[in-house]
Amino acid sequence: MSGRDDDSGGGPLLPAADRQRLRDFYAYLRQQAALLAGYPVAQDFDYDELKPLLDYSLNNVGDPFSGSTCKIDSREFEREALEFWARQMRAPAGDWWGYVTNGGTEGNLYGLYLARELHPQGIVYYSQHTHYSVAKSLHFLNMRNIMIRSQPNGEMDYADLRETLKVNRDVPPIIFANIGTTMTEARDDLGEINSILDELAVPKRYIHSDAAMCGAIAPFLDRRPRFDFADGADSIAISGHKFIGSPMPCGIVLARRSHVNRIASAIAYIGNLDTTVTGSRNGHTPMFMWYAVKRFGEPGFRERVQRSLALAERAVRSLKAAGIDAWRNPDAITVVFPEVSQALQHRRQLATAYGISHVIVMPHMDEPYIDALVAEIAADLENRR
Repeated sequence: MSGRDDDSGGGPLLPAADRQRLRDFYAYLRQQAALLAGYPVAQDFDYDELKPLLDYSLNNVGDPFSGSTCKIDSREFEREALEFWARQMRAPAGDWWGYVTNGGTEGNLYGLYLARELHPQGIVYYSQHTHYSVAKSLHFLNMRNIMIRSQPNGEMDYADLRETLKVNRDVPPIIFANIGTTMTEARDDLGEINSILDELAVPKRYIHSDAAMCGAIAPFLDRRPRFDFADGADSIAISGHKFIGSPMPCGIVLARRSHVNRIASAIAYIGNLDTTVTGSRNGHTPMFMWYAVKRFGEPGFRERVQRSLALAERAVRSLKAAGIDAWRNPDAITVVFPEVSQALQHRRQLATAYGISHVIVMPHMDEPYIDALVAEIAADLENRR
């Protein structure tokens, strides 16, 4: 005997011990998902209608706007999802392009890659609170770069940016703007950045917006921040598994088509254009993005944003009532407070850095969840006094 269960027609099943291991893993995931509070992971998605797609290997190799000799793909749905987010990002009609990536880091890498090809001698300016992966991407691309100071709330220090740009006025600036920093959800203001560049008479420039989490939030705020194409962005990266919700990491990158055309090349093997970072691309994640767009639409996303904002404000008020110095940036769903114990960091999976911890209020949370979480944080910080 092999120790395997009987063949049911679809090939041999896992050994009994491994099947039990999977059941234990599912139980562990349910437990940890219920406790997760410090990372931006929306858990209110339901993709049951898409489960039959797991019987197919969907590969969106190459450019989503070109055909391919490989026909088992989801390009049609990918394009519809991209069109929705291009509208939200106020992309210029007839001059935008994009694709579904494996996450925000790939989107940021792509934006920097475009910038380097347009301005090979350019210098990248980014703030000290920029995501850790950006330094790695700059190393990959061998791009000159200068770190700019951040303000106390995490936003770029525009005075430091102005003074630093003055020293390098003869070199095209590539501005890496944070539209929601990791720890405090601070948003760099493209209006302020462009005003500085105009003041210094800088003709050649490139601005990339890292809107990993906030890209799905900012378009639906009553006080819309200045971050998108209409505000001067050349490319924008959005994460799909954060506020939108997906069972696996993914994202969307959008850029001006005129920029992308500068790097496109035809590949005979796939009968398509080489315009993306990777060759083979996940064909399932575009389906999740398409399904979310069709399920929520603009009204649904706006409602999700408003609900999360209200809960974030509830959390701040409750923590302050407990004597805790809690705060959030304007129109942010990230609630910041003094660093909690390592025990609570691990139990509630609370990201911690710079002496602060945070909770990110996601759409699947509700008032009882927030109240219970606040009580845990308050008790923990009281014990540390």
